[in-house]
Amino acid sequence: MSGCPLCGSASAVELFPVADRLHRVTARRFTLLRCGQCGLMRLDPLPVPAESRQYHPENYWFAPDATTAGRLEEAYRRLVLRDHARFVERALGDSGGGGRLLDVGCGGGLLLGMLRERGRTVVGLDNSPAAAAIAWSRQRVPAVCGALEDAPLRAGSFAAVSMFHVLEHVHDPRAYVAAAHRLLEPGGRLIAQTPNAGCWQFRLLGHAWSGLDVPRHVYDFRASDLERLVESCGFRVVRRKHFSWRDNPAALASSLAPGLDPMGRRTRRVVESRAMRIAKDLAYLALVAVSVPFALVEAAFGAGATIMIEAHKR
Repeated sequence: MSGCPLCGSASAVELFPVADRLHRVTARRFTLLRCGQCGLMRLDPLPVPAESRQYHPENYWFAPDATTAGRLEEAYRRLVLRDHARFVERALGDSGGGGRLLDVGCGGGLLLGMLRERGRTVVGLDNSPAAAAIAWSRQRVPAVCGALEDAPLRAGSFAAVSMFHVLEHVHDPRAYVAAAHRLLEPGGRLIAQTPNAGCWQFRLLGHAWSGLDVPRHVYDFRASDLERLVESCGFRVVRRKHFSWRDNPAALASSLAPGLDPMGRRTRRVVESRAMRIAKDLAYLALVAVSVPFALVEAAFGAGATIMIEAHKR
């Protein structure tokens, strides 16, 4: 059992057994632990980095194909990513103007492509060479392959660094946040989003909540955990957002019907006819739509399925 990355405590309480419900890349079972001192949740046993790479399918990130279903998926993604783009643009404005944005874990670069279309200067970073290549070729944004701590990027050269659904995946989240601090210019902004283990969905669904995404998520942050992490690395949280059109309703839909989740079907390489793929996508979208009212209410009470923050470099 490893120690807690937030407080260093080795004491922990076992919550319940967990397994890979969505992508099914392993039949291995894990235990979800809660730190006995600060309450941060983590997997036990904690996968070593080599194992974690095996647990992330090659097509884990979003990259639409040229089919009708692929075009519909991209149109939907563009629609629900608008609030992410607005959040980033406001953070860039708060930093003092038109500096560069580094998006860590950029995947296929769709968000960066949207921001480039809005006139922003953007750079992507991803561990997957294929993802970085897609960002270059399809979204026309420069992307670097590698880990943030070792990336060939100049210190103090970015106005903002974003990490959407990254910190829950990495074995040393503190090192990632510290690396972002080094890369930011004075007054720069960190934008970070993770699933929120303090949400109503987790309280109701427990091990079936898709936000756990075992075993790819090695840590499960509550809003207080995320804020404590970034503030311990030289940041001050200045803005919080508890709702994401892309993530919060979809988290509930994927929890209730993981077999319909489009990314899960893609990574499992489910064989489907074109008509069946479109039918399943439409059924999933209907379930997402039905999930919106609950997702809005839990977010209004500060218990949304995700937490997004903007933090100022001190």
